[in-house]
Amino acid sequence: MMEKIKNLVKRNLKAIKKIGLVLTSLLLYTSTCFAGVGDSKLATGTTSLINDLTNWLLILAPVLTVLLVGYYLLRKSMSDEMDSKRWDTRIRIALICCIGVVVASGLITVIIGYYK
Repeated sequence: MMEKIKNLVKRNLKAIKKIGLVLTSLLLYTSTCFAGVGDSKLATGTTSLINDLTNWLLILAPVLTVLLVGYYLLRKSMSDEMDSKRWDTRIRIALICCIGVVVASGLITVIIGYYK
């Protein structure tokens, strides 16, 4: 697995360098603007919308994961040995995606909390 990652990095080293250069340039050459955008209806409405969406994600992700895992376990119990491995993989992917959604929602909440 590590060899595949090393080969992938070696093949895409030029692109990685270019992306790093662009990101460094964007971070170093920023200018600040004090325009009072934070108090506008657009900014406050957008932060409220993002907060509401992350709250819904925190509710929906585990519920959908439980439903999907239940469905996959039901299908796994009716399948043969080869299909059983496929359903195990799908169960793992569903759990990993749920964890990813919860972590991303938490990060978005932390980032939005910075602007308050």
